Formats: sequence, C-alpha cells, structure tokens
Amino acid sequence: MKLSSQSQNNVEEAIKAALSRYRAAGDGQSAITDIHLQPNFDTGELVIMDDDDNRLACTEVGEWSEDGSYEEAEAPLRNVLKRLKEKGALDEVALMKPYSFTLVDGDKETVAELLLVDDDTLLLNDDELLKGLDAELDAFLKDLLEK
Repeated sequence: MKLSSQSQNNVEEAIKAALSRYRAAGDGQSAITDIHLQPNFDTGELVIMDDDDNRLACTEVGEWSEDGSYEEAEAPLRNVLKRLKEKGALDEVALMKPYSFTLVDGDKETVAELLLVDDDTLLLNDDELLKGLDAELDAFLKDLLEK
C-alpha cells in the first residue's frame, strides 16, 4: 500500500514528536529498548508507544481507515524510518542501544521489527538483503555433497 506524501509526512512528524522525549540533553540514556508503532485500521490512526505502553505520539493515516493490513503497513513505515535515519534524526536520541522500532498489532504483539539501531550499526530488516540466500545455500550444500 502506498501512502500519500501527506500521510508519510504525518507519520514522520509523529515519530519525531515521540523521539523528542528522548533527545540527548546530558541527562543520560533512557532504558527504553523498543519504540512500538501500532496502526489501527478501523480508525486510520497510528499510535507510537514506549516499552511500558505509554502513548508517545499519534497521527492519522487516511489510507488505513479505508483498507489496510499489517503487511501493507510494514514497508511504508520502514521507508519512513529509513528516511529519518538518513536525515540524522535518530542520531540525537538518548536511548540505550540497541533499540528497535517494531510494528505491533492490537494486542501489542510484535508483527515485524522495522529497524534496529545498534551503536554505529544500523540493521534494516529488508527481504532484499536475504533474497536468494536459500538458493545459494542449497547450491553450496549440493556441491559439497557431490565432492
């Protein structure tokens, strides 16, 4: 599902607002390990929460109120987080690393890990990264067994 540029901007601003609570201000790092993004497809709302389920920010995503699923929401949310990382918006966050952004359902069960930030390493859970790995491993094993 494609999000309009307005919806993408709304999501980006909501994430920035949520993270503004954790800006580096010399007061140490918070022990938060996950930032949860919870879409509600009935209302078209995206709620951003911390580990203790405290509501950090909220925004409307019009496309979700019409029709949506967690699988369709995953890619656009991952893209927004990637864009924020590229802009340096995650560099000033005073959260103890590693921390991650997760997509959660209505029961607050993790549907997908969208982004993992660990010191100087940024790991994106991207299917393209592992695409074809099974075929390569199968070919390698077949070659090994034939020798």
